[in-house]
Amino acid sequence: MASTSTSLSFFSSSIFLSNPSKLKVPTKLSNSNSTPFSVACKLATLPVLSFTGEKVGESTLDLKTAPPNTARAVVHRAVVTDLQNKRRGTASTKNRAEVRGGGKKPYPQKKTGRARRGSNRTPLRPGGGVIFGPRPRDWSIKINRKEKRLAISTAVASAAANTIVVEDFAAEFEGKPRTKDFIAALNRWGLDPKEKATFVVTELSKNVELSSRNIGTLKILTPRTLNLYDILNADKLVLTPGAVEFLNQRYGVNNQDNDDEEDEYVEEEEEVEEGEGEVDGEEGPDTEDGADVVN
Repeated sequence: MASTSTSLSFFSSSIFLSNPSKLKVPTKLSNSNSTPFSVACKLATLPVLSFTGEKVGESTLDLKTAPPNTARAVVHRAVVTDLQNKRRGTASTKNRAEVRGGGKKPYPQKKTGRARRGSNRTPLRPGGGVIFGPRPRDWSIKINRKEKRLAISTAVASAAANTIVVEDFAAEFEGKPRTKDFIAALNRWGLDPKEKATFVVTELSKNVELSSRNIGTLKILTPRTLNLYDILNADKLVLTPGAVEFLNQRYGVNNQDNDDEEDEYVEEEEEVEEGEGEVDGEEGPDTEDGADVVN
């Protein structure tokens, strides 16, 4: 079952606008009966396959999704955040004050007919310092928890057309891990080993990991390693019944998580503010005139 989709191919699904020019943007805001921002619900029915490739039932994926006019922006922001937060920020260069040598003036300032030169380590000469080169820095940016969850659920829902559910197959590899057997299972499930496939499982056994790690186009994710980029970068998405239950529980309409929890950056700012005025929850000593002691 060949697929002509490319990287980030799920952007072409029905949730995302295939033709942005069709989006009508109002030129003037109106206060009368304006439609508020809302989160839609995407219901998808997925086939359930056995280890032998036979259809044994169906499973339902019921997730929250962003509205079509904001889905692209939400997913794009989450992808940019994930990729930028992976940057280590360790690139470093030396300026003319840090490179070795150059302490002596190479020749007199005047009477040589040459340009004035104060050091051999000037950025204009080989072996000199670097002007405005990269320095170690923190590239990480913040994103709201609910916004990130909405981006993941929107991406998974948009991939429903290229998603199947397979029964838990960890017991099939208990004897000995074999990559050949895993590739044969992929063929029975209608997956091309040359296409990018992302598996989402609740638990990853050692033998399954060993059997699949030599397949370069395959990614196996768990709830702990679930990320947006690997979902979008796959041509096929494979779920287990436990993974479907996890997605419905965490990203579905019946999500029981606390929606009023504060964002990470807000919590960090509060911790910094509390640490400036208090130590271990106690207020600092006061002077005789009532002013706080400043160290």
